[in-house]
Amino acid sequence: MSGAGHTVDLTNCDREPIHKLGQIQDFGALLAVNADWMVVHHSVNVGEVLSPRAPVEPGVPVRDLFAAEAAEQMRDALSAIRDSDGIERLFGIDLVGDGNRFDVALHVSGALTVIEIEPHAGEAFASHIGSLRPMMADIEKQGDVEALCQRAAEQMKRLLGFDRVMVYKFHEDQSGEVIAEAREPELEAFQGLRYPKTDIPAQARALYLRNLLRIISDVNAAPVPIEPAVSLEGVPLDLSLSTLRSVSPIHIEYLKNMGVDASMSISIVVRGELWGLFACHHYSPRVLPYSLRTVAELFSQLFSLLIDRALTDARNEQARKGRAMHDRLMARMAGGAPLVENLTTIESVIREVIPHDGSSAMVEGVYQARGKAPAEDEFRALLPLLNSGSTSRVFASRALAEQIPAAHKFTDRAAGALVIPLSRRPRDYFVLWRRELPQVVTWAGNPEKPVEHSSHGARLTPRKSFEAWQESVSGESAPWTEAEMQIAESLRVTLLEVILRLTDEAIQDRARAQEQQELLIAELNHRVRNILNLIRSLINQSRHEAHDVGAFADLIGGRIGALAAAHDNITRENWSPASVHELIEAEAQAYLSGKVDRLTIEGDDVLIAPEAYTVLALVFHEMMTNSAKYGALCDSSGTLSIGLERNGGNLEISWRERGGPPVKPPERRGFGTMIIEKSIPFELKGGADIRYRLQGVEADFTVPARYVAAQPAGGRASPAKKADAKPDAGPAGQMPRHVLVVEDSMIIAMDTEDCLRQLGIKTVSISGNVAAALDTIADDRPEFAILDYNLGNESSEPVAQKLRELEIPFYFATGYGEANDALTQAGALGILKKPYGKDEIEGALSAFAGEQG
Repeated sequence: MSGAGHTVDLTNCDREPIHKLGQIQDFGALLAVNADWMVVHHSVNVGEVLSPRAPVEPGVPVRDLFAAEAAEQMRDALSAIRDSDGIERLFGIDLVGDGNRFDVALHVSGALTVIEIEPHAGEAFASHIGSLRPMMADIEKQGDVEALCQRAAEQMKRLLGFDRVMVYKFHEDQSGEVIAEAREPELEAFQGLRYPKTDIPAQARALYLRNLLRIISDVNAAPVPIEPAVSLEGVPLDLSLSTLRSVSPIHIEYLKNMGVDASMSISIVVRGELWGLFACHHYSPRVLPYSLRTVAELFSQLFSLLIDRALTDARNEQARKGRAMHDRLMARMAGGAPLVENLTTIESVIREVIPHDGSSAMVEGVYQARGKAPAEDEFRALLPLLNSGSTSRVFASRALAEQIPAAHKFTDRAAGALVIPLSRRPRDYFVLWRRELPQVVTWAGNPEKPVEHSSHGARLTPRKSFEAWQESVSGESAPWTEAEMQIAESLRVTLLEVILRLTDEAIQDRARAQEQQELLIAELNHRVRNILNLIRSLINQSRHEAHDVGAFADLIGGRIGALAAAHDNITRENWSPASVHELIEAEAQAYLSGKVDRLTIEGDDVLIAPEAYTVLALVFHEMMTNSAKYGALCDSSGTLSIGLERNGGNLEISWRERGGPPVKPPERRGFGTMIIEKSIPFELKGGADIRYRLQGVEADFTVPARYVAAQPAGGRASPAKKADAKPDAGPAGQMPRHVLVVEDSMIIAMDTEDCLRQLGIKTVSISGNVAAALDTIADDRPEFAILDYNLGNESSEPVAQKLRELEIPFYFATGYGEANDALTQAGALGILKKPYGKDEIEGALSAFAGEQG
């Protein structure tokens, strides 16, 4: 560590292991024995304490020092030690067989067993043990941590008789504070004083976790050396777990500077962490019997459990408040408005459990703030460093400018921040702010320890003054407590997992899309490949039926159009079953020319599953095409009757043509005939039977029940009338001279241009984006336009708006089946539904001609 510009050597401070001191306190004796129970180390006062029967020196067997029964008791106790830091205690044992009783502590230090011996306080032993139960019964009545600590300090003082007993709690920065105190009336109060972390270095805190109790009975007593100082191998004895071991001379000097003659500290360990200490001071020498110290240590361990319970109760209460906060937020935000629009509501609920002076929300790039908070540009300046932090936990600072220099600009409004991340990408945040809270911290003396120089270099000097030393602190807010952090974490989960799902549909869709992205891509890839493969097969098989290119184009166009119409129906409600009535009407519409009485559909409508719908679409298309070429629909007198009937769940479809020309069976079996006869049996495992009778074609088809569902009550909405139906052509002179085509697919644009030129359009301009289209309109005003609505990352709406302003008629082209009404309301003369071809374009031009006429 460093202080006052100097590097400070902590060599002489308490550290783990402490064996370098090589000495113990004089109120007991120590032996270290090897596996053969031969003495390796001993304190020089063993004879004074024990009056052993033989001189003590390395290599002396323990049996020569202790009575056989005592040695056996110690061996039995040693076998009960289960871990490296375990200590076993024996009370009132007759070690040398002379009737004198001793208390013994045993622990393992490397390959040695350390035996510590103290005189036994026989008269007080029973009362020491009996005092524990009423002490615990008394402090268990206390409710919160502060009351527990105060009552425990009072009970510990009554038990031990020290002049002062304090409960010393460690803060997160490792400084300490006296949070409870019991003292003699004439002594000054230490409660509320803060002590810097250097008063108890990290090495000492680590030792407090291993050895829970430390005692100094007389700061002026000369320590007793251990002989030999090192073993035969040159290794000193590790006294980390020793009760009797002496302490650092710096610590002795520290106590003397405070006027303390005896002290004891007992660790308060909560869930494996050093939470605090019982710190006991006496202003004259004081030796406590080992049994009394053991009771005090056990009391501290039981007290630690009560602290843990109180902290757990407090956490549970905070969790309850967090749940209540969640419920209230849910109730108040049921309207579903975005988070930034609900900042007032959120803040009013949170303020009741986490006091703050302002709040900010940054969600999807939108910033909103209330109260004492930074402006938007000030907040955005924080984002680079905020984004480097964790997205899975809250971040709290009482002096944000110390972590993020950009926060200096608004310290006058907000110094402390509780940052709650809400997402990963883009980073969204909800932040609570606290204003600066100038304060005075009272330390037990100047926290900056002076450094003195000697021949050994720089070393820490214990403080000689412990008068209250006050430090003014600015640029900091009130601290965020652990309980508030827990509530903030609960709030993070609420906002992230619940509120945002209800109030911001875009965030919800994004989360779902991220989770299902691979699945959707795989499914889309599967369907596109199936469609492409189907079209490829249609083209390959259809080439045998056409006699010229034009007939081939018409044949393929009709079949692809049938598939497109079928896909419109089944995708209108997210790839769900669609109406068989709609399918028949859609396929017949091109051939009926408004004479709807020529087609009758008998029987209740049913829904056909998507996997069967496209199969039926191709079958009906081929049947309608044949009827229009050779059967009942090829003249003005024939009729077509289609019957629908459920039979055991299956759908029975009857096809009956009457009144047309005499029917002859086909001379050759083309691909269309194969579709009619084989598709339903092969793909659906259903039935198909076609008969070429003289009076008209008859056919019966069976669709299995697994593909058929009843039409729900009220039925489905009728599909939009085809905007690509071909109206009667207007006069050729009214056709547009110049047509603008806005399409981002080059192949579709080239095909559309080719169709337009075949239909007599002299000038065709092609634009692939909005900017190019607007430039074309400005340079050479068109008379008509065909606009692909979806142009990748933009729409053609700005082009449509410009055409409306110039009163230029236009058609929208789209592959979205349900977009018709919306696009027509946007001012379009009509809709071309993809895939479209020459016939549909001719219909659009005829509509233009009719409009002009």
